[in-house]
Amino acid sequence: YLIHLANYSDGVLYILGLMLLVELAVMVDRFWYLRRTILRGLVFVQELGRHGRLDREALNTLAEDAGDLPEAALLRTAAAHSGQVKGEALASRLEESVLVIAPKLDRRLWLLDTIITLAPLLGLFGTIIGMFHAFSVLAQPGHAPMQVTGGVADALVSTASGLFIAMLGLLTFNAFNNQVRMILLQLDSVKTMLINRMDGQPVVTFDAEGRPNAEAVAVARAG
Repeated sequence: YLIHLANYSDGVLYILGLMLLVELAVMVDRFWYLRRTILRGLVFVQELGRHGRLDREALNTLAEDAGDLPEAALLRTAAAHSGQVKGEALASRLEESVLVIAPKLDRRLWLLDTIITLAPLLGLFGTIIGMFHAFSVLAQPGHAPMQVTGGVADALVSTASGLFIAMLGLLTFNAFNNQVRMILLQLDSVKTMLINRMDGQPVVTFDAEGRPNAEAVAVARAG
């Protein structure tokens, strides 16, 4: 029956099926990458927040711990400029690293965006072709009304399929965009934390119970 429906739309349903497979592949790939990046990034931001001051050695160690996280690029940039650049100049270099990383986060999401727009139109096109086949029965002698109504029902399957693919893609596309924004927010947080911890002045940090770091407080008072 599925083959009959696909042939009734002159192969449009085959194209929609291929688009669904591409959509599902992108969904699985991006969900795994973005979710993993967010969870590991949260742990890393908390670890970075425990440091009151960062030098080149500490930055290199954190960069190795970050592994393939986007935050690793910011740490390597900060380590390369440690002791040489501070303030706005350092912020500008870290911002450049964020801009380089950003396109990698929404990679292949353009496929979902294209499918969301194209699937309903392609489904409607398949329905129109199916309607041609349905009403062509009227030109045949001795046709039955059930043949026309059945053909119209078969033709509408293309539109329903296109709408389903588009709705599924829209939900995931919006969810992935929200996750990308969360990762960019994490990168901005890391950038700010690096600037604050590389200006030569200690940052007072707090432990899990909300108590300030005694060593950082002592250094800050001495300064």
